[in-house]
Amino acid sequence: MDVVSDAISAVRVGRPSSDRVRVGGSWCARFAPYDGAGFHVVLEGGCWLLPDGGPPVSLGAGDAVLLPHGTGHVIADAPADAEAVARAVPFESLRAAWRRQEPPGGGAGTVEMLCGKYRLDRSRAHPLMAELPPVVHLPNRVGSHPELRSAIDLLGRELDGQRPGAGIAVPGLLDLLLVYMVRSWLASGGAAGGWPAVLGDPVAARALRALHADPAAPWTVERLAAEAGVSRPTLTRRFTALVGRPPMAYLAWWRLNLAATLLRGTEDPLAAVARRVGYGTAYSLSHAFSREFGTTPGRYRAREAAGAAPAG
Repeated sequence: MDVVSDAISAVRVGRPSSDRVRVGGSWCARFAPYDGAGFHVVLEGGCWLLPDGGPPVSLGAGDAVLLPHGTGHVIADAPADAEAVARAVPFESLRAAWRRQEPPGGGAGTVEMLCGKYRLDRSRAHPLMAELPPVVHLPNRVGSHPELRSAIDLLGRELDGQRPGAGIAVPGLLDLLLVYMVRSWLASGGAAGGWPAVLGDPVAARALRALHADPAAPWTVERLAAEAGVSRPTLTRRFTALVGRPPMAYLAWWRLNLAATLLRGTEDPLAAVARRVGYGTAYSLSHAFSREFGTTPGRYRAREAAGAAPAG
């Protein structure tokens, strides 16, 4: 696994959900704040995204937008004032009208889009995911983000009709869409500094790749420095400055977050989980886990199992 894959896997739970909607005329729909990430892909026409507390964003055909922190927002046929936004209908009403083949406002100015959301567990968010801005707008420009463009095209084709295997293909493509949106944000430079700078730094990036490739290995600063091809002081200085914590502190934190992911997503006994994340015994993992999360691994697993909800 690489850093981006691990960062996404650590917070993803359940399966993504999506709806394809087609609207026309004058319309305005609200999406309530969500404990996950929302997204929209415009397949035809154009519309506006009006995030709570943020500036309006114009969306054109082929544009993708990710709201990684579940920010409440409105999508509308045109920029709207506060009074119009307050009158926005819930998205569920818009969706119900589409399913009844009753696009609001008729066929003028038709807009077709894919609207959906990912369930995320923010309690263990990797700093790369936490650093994403409230709105990630990825405009459709010739030659930009080719993988994202391909995923959008494939999604559009899969959603054109009831194709065999769509029940597997669509969730898989939605997962790819999330990866490509995060990757595209990183490639565009993201925020000044931050994780785009971390992954662009040859020393920090090599060290992180090594830790994420084999978190259970008996890492030391000396061994990691050799892997990164620099001295121990150089690794410590550059890694700490960019990542925000020393290499071994990052590794300890990541091992516990990986343990939490395994406890949530597998039935492996605690001893097996401990071995997979670099702890010698179940007891040593349990002690460290309790200190980090304020609960034992067994109670954490039971709580996660009880709180798991069907995707939808």
